[in-house]
Amino acid sequence: MPISSDPRPGHRSLRLLLVPVMAAAPALVILAGPGRAAEPVPSSAVSSQATVSAAGADLTDPRKKDIAMQLVSSAENSSLNWKAQYKYIEDIDDGRGYTAGIIGFCSGTGDMLDLVELYARRKPGNVLATYLPALRKVDGTDSHKGLDPNYTRDWATAAKDTVFQQAQNDERDRVYFNPAVAQAKKDGLRALGQFVYYDAIVMHGDGDDPQSFGSIRKNALKKAKPPAQGGDETKYLNAFLDARKVAMRAEEAHEDTSRVDTAQRVFLNKGNLDLNTPLSWKVYGDPYRIG
Repeated sequence: MPISSDPRPGHRSLRLLLVPVMAAAPALVILAGPGRAAEPVPSSAVSSQATVSAAGADLTDPRKKDIAMQLVSSAENSSLNWKAQYKYIEDIDDGRGYTAGIIGFCSGTGDMLDLVELYARRKPGNVLATYLPALRKVDGTDSHKGLDPNYTRDWATAAKDTVFQQAQNDERDRVYFNPAVAQAKKDGLRALGQFVYYDAIVMHGDGDDPQSFGSIRKNALKKAKPPAQGGDETKYLNAFLDARKVAMRAEEAHEDTSRVDTAQRVFLNKGNLDLNTPLSWKVYGDPYRIG
């Protein structure tokens, strides 16, 4: 996936072969500190007062954030179970080497290297540490040199370690989630707009190329102003989604724009700017619901 060391558009192709998973009401997820895995809290433990207060909360609210993770996972992994993706790894033949983990860290774009380096700092001698020299050499390429034949097996082993899981959470937040939400807040956008930004950065990265998040935002600003500049939030988000679709269609792997058309645009057309549940949407024709 594109990151600061190699900001490029897009990172993975469509996973149409995976079976979609339908979900009931999501559990509240509290992200723990370094070295600890995210801890789910049953939805039954969430009081009605907390549910009401979350209605107007931004995407950093634990429940809203969990919803965002499920929405991205529906498009990236054809599943709402985003936590099952810690162990995910494959080469999807998109020129970025191995794609892996909860947000699609790629061996060819630098963010996988950053992740494994963080894991090595937190847990020296872990099962992936020996691959660091190879990851540095393949960065910027689609090569598996020095990684095969055991890297995928060892990645799956590492994924059982809560230290590695938390490292994935933290790198996701540092590189993608936090920058997206921060920019959305500056633009005066509520939870839906914050998610729209986050999903765009996940796919396109925040570089300077024509298909990057930054370019998509600049193109949207040519058509409409965000609330922070006195504009209408719905009009601006429609302009952003229009620009996002142009960027997606510029790359073959992202020609299917259903994550915009039958998901984000559906929420926007319903006026659900706070991204409140229940949510129903489709991606690649598969239906999903969060109650």
